[in-house]
Amino acid sequence: MEKISIILPSYNSSNFISETIESVINQTYQNWELIIVDDSSTDNTVSIIKKYCEQDFRIKFYLNDKNCGAAISRNVGLKNASGRFVSFIDSDDIWSQEKIEIQVRFMLSSKTPISFTSYNLINENGLSLNKVINSVKKIDYKGYLKNTIIGMSTSMIDKSIVGAFKFIDIRTRQDTYLWISLLKQGYTALGIDDVLVSYRVRDNSISSNKFKAAKQVWFLYFRLEKLGLLRSIYYFIFYIFNAIKKRV
Repeated sequence: MEKISIILPSYNSSNFISETIESVINQTYQNWELIIVDDSSTDNTVSIIKKYCEQDFRIKFYLNDKNCGAAISRNVGLKNASGRFVSFIDSDDIWSQEKIEIQVRFMLSSKTPISFTSYNLINENGLSLNKVINSVKKIDYKGYLKNTIIGMSTSMIDKSIVGAFKFIDIRTRQDTYLWISLLKQGYTALGIDDVLVSYRVRDNSISSNKFKAAKQVWFLYFRLEKLGLLRSIYYFIFYIFNAIKKRV
C-alpha cells in the first residue's frame, strides 16, 4: 500500500480546520501522513492542530517563524514529505471518506503523473451551494491555460513520475502556476468524475474576488509565463469564459 503525503497549509483557520483534519483521519485509505504547516496564525489554530498531533502520530506539525504565504508553507510540507504520492488540502475544505482510496487506485491503474477530481461548493457554514465543478477527462498545458480546472484540494501527484517540484514564491495563484509549470513539461493531468471534495466558498477569501483573481491570472500569463500580448489575450479570454461557465 503506497504512502500518501498530504500537505495542509493553515493560517487563522480555527473555525474550519478541525473538520478538515477529521476528513483526512476518516479516510478509508489509511497509509498517509498529514503535514500541517501553520503560517504564524494569530488565533487558536495552532492549539487545535497540536491536539490532533497528540492523538495521531501520522499528523506532523511545522510552524513558520513569520507569515510567509501559502507557497512557502506548501514547500515546507514538500520538503518533509516521504510518500510516493503527494496530495493537498486547504484548511477549510473537506474530503469525502473514499477520496484517497479512489484516487490512488485510479493513478496506479492509469499510471498518470497528476490527477484531480470533481468537487462541490459549500458556504462558510458547510451548507451545499448546489453547484458541482465537474472535472474534465484530461488536460494538458495549453488546455489548462484555457481552463484552470484543477482544484488544489482535489489534486494528487505521483513523485515517482514527476520527481521533485516546488511552488513559486508568490502570494496568490501559486497553485495555478504549479500546474502551468508541471504541464508545460509535457505531463497530462487526468480527471476523475467523482465528487470527492467539498470546497468552501468564503466571503473574505482571495478567490471570492473575481476581479482580483482575473488580474492575478493575467499576471501569470503575461509576466511570469511570458506568453506575449496576443497569446496572453487569447488564453485569458478562454480562462474568463470557463471561469464564468464553472460558476453559472
